[in-house]
Amino acid sequence: MEQENTLNQDGQSNGGVLAHLERLETQVNRSRKKLEELQRTQAVESTHGTKIRKLRSLRDKLRAEVKQREARVEACIAGEEPNQTSESSEREVLERKRESVKAILQAYHFTGLSGKLTSRGVCVCINTAFEGNLLDSYFIDLVIQKPLRIHHHSIPVFIPLEEISAKYLQTDIQHFLFSLCEYLNAYSGRKYQADRLQSDFAASLAGPLQRNSLCNLLSFTYKVESRGQSFSFCARLLYKDLTITLPTDVTVTYQASVLSACNFSLETPLEERANEAES
Repeated sequence: MEQENTLNQDGQSNGGVLAHLERLETQVNRSRKKLEELQRTQAVESTHGTKIRKLRSLRDKLRAEVKQREARVEACIAGEEPNQTSESSEREVLERKRESVKAILQAYHFTGLSGKLTSRGVCVCINTAFEGNLLDSYFIDLVIQKPLRIHHHSIPVFIPLEEISAKYLQTDIQHFLFSLCEYLNAYSGRKYQADRLQSDFAASLAGPLQRNSLCNLLSFTYKVESRGQSFSFCARLLYKDLTITLPTDVTVTYQASVLSACNFSLETPLEERANEAES
């Protein structure tokens, strides 16, 4: 009985030691795993910490550069602000003039005035007409800058373009274009009438029709048949106002043994003209 008790005690003792060893081994394995995880975590944290330090360094460097650039920009603005303000003001003025010209072209589209915007400004086309007949077209290329200037044009040299420009181009672009249209339409109308007179009444004219380049001075001789006799008259038409298509002064001279002249003016009443003709 004593021997069995000793075996039981040894077995229980041996079993207790093995169980304790297994528990220790389990604890060691757990500790090893925790240690490995801790080491991996520390390695990751170390890597992240290095990246964080680099990013912070880069952030501080960028902040310093931004502050330096802001300081340079403020210095430039402080030094150039008057010039920039002046340039901005001039640009706004030119833009308003450009829009004004565009609005004028749209308004005058049905009156023979048209145009299109260009890289420099605007090109205006003036189409002339007389009594429903479309005649010549002219263009003028304007540069929208300060001051406004004419780049190219096809306006005849005898049209007072420089005078009109000096009066209205810088102050009233609408009046400038309107005045130029008046001159060109009147010139085209006078030229058209002279051409028609020479072509349609060639049989009644004695010799060629004489006129100047502006067509504001015409002279011609024409014949009138009456009771088998032919009478010759010399006519002289003067247009003092270059913006109209009717003569302001008319002189008709009868060619005979005794020369007599009848001078008419658009300002003379019709009754006085009739009296002069009868005398």
